[in-house]
Amino acid sequence: MSDERTLSRLVVVGASHRTSSETTRDRLFISEEDLPGFLISLRKAGFTDVVALSTCARTEVFGLAPDKKVARAGAIGALATLGGFDVDEIGPQTYYHETEEALRHLFRVSASLDSLIVGEPEVTGQFRDAVRIAGEGNFLGRQLDTIVQAANRTAKRVRSETAIGQRPVSMAACAVQVARDVQGDLSRVRALLVTGGEMGELIADQMQVAGLSQLTVIARSRARAEMSARRYDCHFSVLDDLPEILPEADIVITSLGAGQHLFDRENVSEALVARRRRPMLFVDAAIPPDVDPVVNDLEDAFAYSLDDLERIALEGRFRRDEAATEAEAIIETELREYVRAVAERGAVPVVSALRQHFEHVRQDILSDMGGDDPALDEATRRLANRLLHYPSETLRKMAAEDPAAGRDAEEMVNRLFGLSGEEREKKE
Repeated sequence: MSDERTLSRLVVVGASHRTSSETTRDRLFISEEDLPGFLISLRKAGFTDVVALSTCARTEVFGLAPDKKVARAGAIGALATLGGFDVDEIGPQTYYHETEEALRHLFRVSASLDSLIVGEPEVTGQFRDAVRIAGEGNFLGRQLDTIVQAANRTAKRVRSETAIGQRPVSMAACAVQVARDVQGDLSRVRALLVTGGEMGELIADQMQVAGLSQLTVIARSRARAEMSARRYDCHFSVLDDLPEILPEADIVITSLGAGQHLFDRENVSEALVARRRRPMLFVDAAIPPDVDPVVNDLEDAFAYSLDDLERIALEGRFRRDEAATEAEAIIETELREYVRAVAERGAVPVVSALRQHFEHVRQDILSDMGGDDPALDEATRRLANRLLHYPSETLRKMAAEDPAAGRDAEEMVNRLFGLSGEEREKKE
């Protein structure tokens, strides 16, 4: 099968954060263990080659189908069965792309331009895992693999040539970045969470994901502290123990919102002395604030409020938007190059057939003339090559620059020289 025919059979069907609710996406999520069975249902639904990608932001299928309408309906039916929906219920929450638009979509997804958070690196790995699972189950043929490789190359270009994904854009991610800037490797530091608000717990979650392993939770009551400690699998204490525990903390995440400052010049200064001036980072996620602003005036103390984190996040979003614009340009460049190369390769068969036709005619003439004159053989060979050079290059160029015009030209050449089976039968 030609690359051009492969692209004409490419289909994408899915539901994402752009088209469906979080509840719907939760019902459509597919675990890695269940993916092979889902792929079998998609093959029965009309796909010859198919990959299924399932994340918190999307569940989508992409593949090759001889009948795109049948494959679209089959994919929606498979998604409906997966999530326990009626087809009429899930259909309006899905998106559909085919041919070049499907290819553009895959390039954007693999490069993390269609993610909940643009530039998040997890998507690239999830895309590769989905492809790996399809390959292990023999659902990924050579033609679809060629498209996947193009998507991976595009994602690599976006990562290497833009700053996308390099700056945090959420406040929790910004807190992690600040913590690394101040304290370095998070696996080697101790953190204290004064729990009381959702944002503080979210920041602690992100820090644990980033490598934080030594965490102590403090709450007003022992029951609340113990409950939070089970969530984080860490030590716990009560608020009355804060003076003894504070000097041990390299990072303090606080979200109590007690209405008065838990951390002020006096107790932070005492903690710094006990720590022999080793730096302390305070991430204040409380409203009203738990950290007195004057703490930031102390040498070796670094305090960040929600406003500080939001400013960093806004800067990150601005820079990421700039990078996303650059990335979109790369996507379009790679898309045009892929389509051009496919069209150019599509012209090769007719060029080859034309040369074979000329060679057969040349050999027939030489045979009629005796066929034993080396000079005549060389002269006719060179003549044929010279006559064919410009038409061959023109066919390739037309196919690359304007695929539709290239196909028309190829059809005309087939008809003029009787290269297709149908035209040969007419001549005979």
